[in-house]
Formats: sequence, C-alpha cells, structure tokens
Amino acid sequence: MYFSTGAITAALLGLSSAQLVHVVSVSSSNKSLAFYPDTLTADVGDMIQFQFLAGNHSVVQSNFDNPCTPIQSHVANATGMFSGYMNVAASAATGMIPVYTMEVKDKTPIWIYCSQGKHCEAGMVMVVNENTAANSTRSLANFKTLAAAAPENLDPLSSGTSNSDTSTGGTTSSIPSPSASASTPAQAPGSVVTVSAWTGLLSVAAILAML
Repeated sequence: MYFSTGAITAALLGLSSAQLVHVVSVSSSNKSLAFYPDTLTADVGDMIQFQFLAGNHSVVQSNFDNPCTPIQSHVANATGMFSGYMNVAASAATGMIPVYTMEVKDKTPIWIYCSQGKHCEAGMVMVVNENTAANSTRSLANFKTLAAAAPENLDPLSSGTSNSDTSTGGTTSSIPSPSASASTPAQAPGSVVTVSAWTGLLSVAAILAML
C-alpha cells in the first residue's frame, strides 16, 4: 500500500508546530495559598494549564496597578480571564482534579490572583512573562506588596464586570488525580508538556505501519 508524501509531510508538520503546555499548580497538598510556580515565561500560542490541587480557589486576571480586582474593571474593552471557583473536594469522589487552561495571546505580562476570601492579599498571586527589563518596578515582588495592601478582593461577578458565573478567557475541565491513576498523574508544577508533537508522532507511526 502506498501513501503520498503529502500525508507523511502533514503528519511531520505536527512535530514542527508542537504546542507547549505549562503546568501551574493552584495550592498544594498542604493547602498553601500560592501558585507553583508563581512566575513563568511562555511564548505566544503556548497553553497554561492551572491544576487545582486543594481547597476552593480561582484564577483571575488583574493588571499590575490594581491587584485583587479584575482587569476589566480598570482597562477598557479588556475581557480578562476567570476560571470560576474550583472546589477540589467536590471532584475528589470522582478521582479527578479540576483544571483551567488558557492560551497565551501575546508577550504582555499577565498578572494573576485568586479571588477567594483574602487569598490575594495573603500573596496568592503570580505573573506570566514578567518584564522587569522594560520596567524594573513592575516585578512580582512589588505586585505582592501592592496586593497585601489591596482594600478588597473581587472576582468579575462581585465587581459587576460579568453577568455570568461561567469562566472566561479559557476552558475548564478535569484530569485524573495522581491518586486515581498511577499511570496518568497530574503534571509536576512548572513542567512543560508538548501536545502537538505527540499527535504528529502518532500520525507518522500510523502511516508507516500501513506502508
């Protein structure tokens, strides 16, 4: 049986256009109020998957000058992102953990916080593509200082910038928890997973198997 070089080329293209998934753990087994890692660098087109490991937390986009409030409250026409509240205990019975996945649209720094209770003020914040080379004062450390002094901690619902309780700026789903399946554990915090490369490899393998 013969296959066109176009079919094989198309499969190989999946390897060259591999999409990276950066894993961020939201809290931990000891229920800490933190993101792990709390700073990462991602290219345009990369995905960031937030894996909720404990408690009931959220992922909300802010801007540097106004931590603990949604970005759309301060930036005209901004959509921002909001995962909704992810109750890990509610998913435990199914052996799954909730996840929220977003795509990086540009290299502009993305400032993120948890809108639950006083978590933001307590330091549960992070940044994607911090750029202190452009402005040394806009660092994660300074963002945490501003967050600690924030007068309130709001999500898009309580701030009146959303008319829905659904997530925005990404997609919510679930994956097997580490304890549910030893063969499909949650990824380690800060790990990078290539997804399209696997698709390309499987496509090439399938074609070669039929030659």
